[in-house]
Amino acid sequence: MERVSRGSATATEIAAGLTVTRQAVAKHLAVLEEAGLVSARRAGRERRFSPTPAPLGEAISWMASVGGEWDERLAALERYVQRGG
Repeated sequence: MERVSRGSATATEIAAGLTVTRQAVAKHLAVLEEAGLVSARRAGRERRFSPTPAPLGEAISWMASVGGEWDERLAALERYVQRGG
């Protein structure tokens, strides 16, 4: 997602510099596209992928909510351990 968030990119461009194959990147992009997190458009023989802002905003909100819950749980665990629990 980080590489796609910089602007549109092909699977080959995204795979450049990573330790995974272009085919692995293409599979991940297909999952992200199916989830509605990225969209693809044809540019000649290539498919360029771009982030889809609305679902990403929803995902970020959900992650922030879940993250807050875990922060509370971890703080409670830390207090328990410090008391010699």
